Amino acid sequence: STHEPLFGKTLLYIANIGQHEDFDAARKKAEKLGAKKVFIEDLRSEFVQEFIWPALQANAVYEDRYLLGTSIARPCIARRQVQIARSEGAQYVSHGATGKGNDQIRFELTCYALYPHVQVIAPWRIPEFYSRFRGRKDLMEYAETHGIPVPVTPRAPWSMDANLMHISYESGILENPKNHAPSDLYQMTTNPEDSPNEPDVLEIDFAKGERHFPQICSIVSELFLLWFLSGKHGVGRIDIVENRFIGMKSRGIYETPGGTILLHAHLDIETFTMDREVRKIKQGLGIKLSELIYNGFWYSPECEFVRHCIDKSQENVEGRVQLSVFKGQVYILGRESPKSLYNEELVSMDVQGDYDPSDASGFIRINAVRLREHNRLQGAAQKKH
Repeated sequence: STHEPLFGKTLLYIANIGQHEDFDAARKKAEKLGAKKVFIEDLRSEFVQEFIWPALQANAVYEDRYLLGTSIARPCIARRQVQIARSEGAQYVSHGATGKGNDQIRFELTCYALYPHVQVIAPWRIPEFYSRFRGRKDLMEYAETHGIPVPVTPRAPWSMDANLMHISYESGILENPKNHAPSDLYQMTTNPEDSPNEPDVLEIDFAKGERHFPQICSIVSELFLLWFLSGKHGVGRIDIVENRFIGMKSRGIYETPGGTILLHAHLDIETFTMDREVRKIKQGLGIKLSELIYNGFWYSPECEFVRHCIDKSQENVEGRVQLSVFKGQVYILGRESPKSLYNEELVSMDVQGDYDPSDASGFIRINAVRLREHNRLQGAAQKKH
């Protein structure tokens, strides 16, 4: 009732970012519920090019394990929502994210960054709403009573979010971190125990740190193939308790099959072609970017700066990586690159090359100075006691 002006003209927007969804049914459902206009936008190519690749170039992994499949999709989805809102003259946008999670932050920070005067309606934060619907169980009962089809059922009450990058599972019995995930939960990957007994061997080409495709129009179909090959071997499953930006810990289960392969391959070719000291700096930037993505700051000045630096670092990250996928694991087999910093003659145990071994003596002595001084100080302190 406090938002009565909204309901003069309700528009529905759905982003196709590679999830398995019946968009035709979604359109009919929206029209039945009173939407005056329905926008179903295919964002798959821009999602890969403008969001997934920059994250993979950065080797962005949140808290050492999460490849940010949901997090990186939110600015892509919200950006198009804002574009539609502006073009339609809408002053309000809405989303269904809960008041406890990260997605509300990611959606809304993008909206405010790109459409500063927009007003956001978040039903889960409206007292009249959350006093009536205390949680997902109440919503499921309401949907059943009113004949509204929803993918969540009392038998599988977890929250799922899927796209080209991954699928996530939260809520329901997963809220107890001790509970094992049901074996029928996973949708993208085969149980490694049931996966093929022979590996698949792949070659992945990179140019400037990006997965190279012969034609950009093939990007989505080739990604699906990569996802399929890795998924059938059970690659990319993780089960973690992570720190939400809002201040609480949550348990999440993620499947990121193709992304896991690309991360391993990119890490390998990057180490092969990038200067050691540049890579140390870049590693820190990757951690920073993962936090910015997770916390919803994709459209912030600091994130723009970090992405620019990472993009610069990728200029010589070029080459081919051979790898195999087998029983839930990715194994690097070999690599080659015209930009390699690996000098076979220099490093060889059989050829001296352009290197004088006696130089190492002075190098070692110089590096031992501070160790000797530390030992001297420790010895003096022990004598005093």
